[in-house]
Amino acid sequence: MLVGALVPTAILEGVLRENVPWRPLAIVLAVFAAVALLWRRTQPLGVVATVFGATTVITIAGVIGTDEPVGLYTMILVLLLPYSLFRWGSGREIVIGSAILVVASVTGTAADFTGVGDAVGGSLVLLFLATLGAAVRYWSSTRLRELDQVRLREREQLARELHDTVAHHVSAIAIRAQAGRVVAATRPEAAVDALSVIEAEAARTLAELRVMVGGLREDEAPTLSPQPGVADLERLARSVGDRPRVEVELSGDLDDLGPSVGAAIYRIAQESITNAVRHARHATRIDVSVAGEKDWVRLTVHDDGDAASAPRNSLGYGLVGMTERAMLLGGSFEAGPGVDRGWTVEALLPKTGVVR
Repeated sequence: MLVGALVPTAILEGVLRENVPWRPLAIVLAVFAAVALLWRRTQPLGVVATVFGATTVITIAGVIGTDEPVGLYTMILVLLLPYSLFRWGSGREIVIGSAILVVASVTGTAADFTGVGDAVGGSLVLLFLATLGAAVRYWSSTRLRELDQVRLREREQLARELHDTVAHHVSAIAIRAQAGRVVAATRPEAAVDALSVIEAEAARTLAELRVMVGGLREDEAPTLSPQPGVADLERLARSVGDRPRVEVELSGDLDDLGPSVGAAIYRIAQESITNAVRHARHATRIDVSVAGEKDWVRLTVHDDGDAASAPRNSLGYGLVGMTERAMLLGGSFEAGPGVDRGWTVEALLPKTGVVR
């Protein structure tokens, strides 16, 4: 659109304006400069070198052949080129292009000198446009870096949510399927119960995945639903089944927990239970304790599996994700073998959920 407006303007000015030195050459130069603007983003140095180089040559020739400056008023379009050079050019292109701009500016000022004020004013205009291009470039680069950081954080959060949610539910499905296969021949009713639990866990997994995937689609509004919290730990315990049995104990003041803290407690407990179910050999019981203190809330998950059980998820993302959740909220996280048996996970989080 810019070129489509400038080319007819240059032609009309060249034809209708009176007393234009070297009229055909002035029209050709203006049209050429206007068309060259099409490449000012992809080839800023080439456009600057070509347009200002041609302008400088014609200016020198005009000084020799005529007393009037050669060119049309439409050539004011060259002021777009310093901005383009500093906006889209590389470092090397900016250095070379700046030298070309200085030579062209000095030549033009010398050929049509009208006073120190005009010369300084013209130089300041070029400097302002170059500075504007550099400023816009810096702002755009900063904005892109911020967006990249946001995307990275969202990917990390999504990875944690997918791991915590899918791993827990799929583990419950696998355990129930194994139990159902064992008792199918002797206790058909127990196998039916196992299938019911598998169906419920699969439906819950699909529902949570739809929420996550829906939030990633730009053309869909994400499903708004409350995050799970401390109140959902009982339901979480029931979804595991009877072996190992999960006991949940809530104590202290837990009414003023921030939503992010409640969600972190739920996810850490979920991951800890999943790890215990998967890896705690001969475990019969998993104790989940949430205690509200004055400014803090403490989560403890302990199983009674063999003391020789290897650290769970030592090479996976579980411990990393739980540690990140606690640290981001300004809390702490520890996991290791219990005093007598099993494995103990402990997270201490501030109630206000101050994100660091």
